[in-house]
Amino acid sequence: MMRQNVSARVAWLVGVTGASAVVLGAFGAHGLRGVLDTGHLELWHTAVDYHVWHALALMIAVSLGEGQAGRVATFALTLGIVLFSGSLYALALGAPHWIGIITPFGGLGFIAGWIALGLSLRRTL
Repeated sequence: MMRQNVSARVAWLVGVTGASAVVLGAFGAHGLRGVLDTGHLELWHTAVDYHVWHALALMIAVSLGEGQAGRVATFALTLGIVLFSGSLYALALGAPHWIGIITPFGGLGFIAGWIALGLSLRRTL
């Protein structure tokens, strides 16, 4: 059963998250080619891959309902995108290496988000 009423704020979050993944992917493919070396472009590509997949997971989490697991999944997936992909974007653009300490926290956000998404799905179906 899909959730019927998504708040405007959450709908905006899903839209911006997905759109920003596309924009950043295109920017990396076109705007950064010839600017960044191969290693940094690969880092950018990894950030975009995780951003896109977790934007889709976020859309599913939001669609499943308002229960606690759905709210946790929405928060954790959003946090994961910001911390994991955001830190990789920053590193690809030349941020100091210590920024990389943030990346695993984003990964933990992704893991928590997927677990909460699974719990939300179980309770919804």
